[in-house]
Amino acid sequence: MLVTVARYTFPYEAQISWSKLDAAGIPAYIGDEHTINMDWLYSNALGGVRIQVPRQFEQMARELLETDLEPELIEQQGCDSIRCPKCQSSDTEYHQFGKRFAFLVFLGIDFPLYPVKEGIRCRQCGAKTPLEPVDQPNLTHGAE
Repeated sequence: MLVTVARYTFPYEAQISWSKLDAAGIPAYIGDEHTINMDWLYSNALGGVRIQVPRQFEQMARELLETDLEPELIEQQGCDSIRCPKCQSSDTEYHQFGKRFAFLVFLGIDFPLYPVKEGIRCRQCGAKTPLEPVDQPNLTHGAE
């Protein structure tokens, strides 16, 4: 008997969790992955992409998926994080602005017109800050 231990909107999120469980030796299965790959709008209707494990591994899988390994990875890789402009905390995470509006526009006219902007969200104070666009190098070929 399989038990659902996690649900995700997109298949790639489920693949990451499956890899984490597989590395720990926990047999896991991904449900509804291919259906949602065919049409991602079915994700909410089906309850998302499901990670399922045998019942005897349920507690161990839930604990492993709830474990945040980001601090160890940052310590190991020496990654610099962006500081929150409001409280100066370095405990920030990636955040996208405008995803909901872009999704609604896509549903209404079947074409995404609203640009999604990147930013950060502070885990300490909850402030959401858009990031300044990075200047892209001029990649045109030929004489200037």
